[in-house]
Amino acid sequence: MFLLRNSSQVRHHRKDDGDSRKIFVMTVIFFIMLFFVPSYIIGQTSFTRQTSLIEKESFSNKQSVSQKKSSAEERISFRVMSWNVENLFDTHHDTLKNDNEFLPDAIRHWNYTKYKKKLADMARVITAVGEWNPPALVGLCEVENDSVLRDLTRRSPLKELGYRYVMTSSPDLRGIDVALLYQRDLFKLLSFRSIPIPSFKHHRPTRDLLHVSGLLLTGDTLDVIVCHLPSRSGGAKESEPYRLHAARILRTEADSLLNIRLHPQLVIMGDFNDYPTNKSIKEILEATDPQQSVTFPNPRKLYHLLARKATSRHFGSYKYHGEWGLLDHLIVSGNLLNASSKFFTGEDKANVARLPFLLTEDKKYGDDEPFRTYKGMKYQGGISDHLPIYADFELIIY
Repeated sequence: MFLLRNSSQVRHHRKDDGDSRKIFVMTVIFFIMLFFVPSYIIGQTSFTRQTSLIEKESFSNKQSVSQKKSSAEERISFRVMSWNVENLFDTHHDTLKNDNEFLPDAIRHWNYTKYKKKLADMARVITAVGEWNPPALVGLCEVENDSVLRDLTRRSPLKELGYRYVMTSSPDLRGIDVALLYQRDLFKLLSFRSIPIPSFKHHRPTRDLLHVSGLLLTGDTLDVIVCHLPSRSGGAKESEPYRLHAARILRTEADSLLNIRLHPQLVIMGDFNDYPTNKSIKEILEATDPQQSVTFPNPRKLYHLLARKATSRHFGSYKYHGEWGLLDHLIVSGNLLNASSKFFTGEDKANVARLPFLLTEDKKYGDDEPFRTYKGMKYQGGISDHLPIYADFELIIY
């Protein structure tokens, strides 16, 4: 019995020991759960909240970036320049043209040294008119041939600006033409053509109009017409019919473009040998002062960017008998005056480039005058008898 009792007691004690261990383990687990699990849960909750905030912030940032991208735009200055350069001739004789005055052994003694100087001076003017950036388009009047334009764009300081050019090949007896220089990164050439001016009342042949079409960075087409209408030689009144005749051809071409294009953008520039108040501009082209228009100009009509400024007595691109006047013009279609479009300008953006080195003292009439290459047959060493004109356009890319 003793042995059995002892054996039973032993078994009982072993059972108690097992129960104690279980209680101890469960107690430890309880305290672990009590202290660590809430922290884990809180940590997880905090992490979840942080993740949610990060995701929301990330989405917000993405949305903000997306909004910025959609509203981002680039504004590019696009300067257009027009200039009568006064007889840019080379020193070689063209057997089909009357260029005899501009040869080394002729009355003007035009030689290679003077020619190279003129090219360098022209490059300086174009660069100066462009200020910080070269003009996107440069219309030139009184250039002899392809040779002089090649020398100007590739063998003068202007070569650094990378201009390309197109020009007319007119029946003008003196052999002078018009041309357009353009920056290829701003104006992608699409087409160009010469528009002849038919003979009128036995008048000698004159310069063709140059029509150039190019693609802007906006994806729109810009049409440019460069012109040099018949001169006033023989008298302003006597020669006016020839300019009116040429202006009618110009008007027909402009009307065609204004009616064909869905969104016509037309720039007409050059030497008209007429003033803004003369019939060729006021009655035939009907190019009016933008201020006389409604807020949004008619897209099918023409507007003169310098007409209002030209009413000032001392404003002009050319000086005749002591009086300044505007013979060189910048005319645009109505769409180009709409500030809500992607390519536009305004009359306040146009002016005459009165660079100091383009002027000299007017000893006869006082004040100053353009520093000419020649005065009569006497070499002056200047650049041109005309001052350049220009207009700034704003080109917006989204």
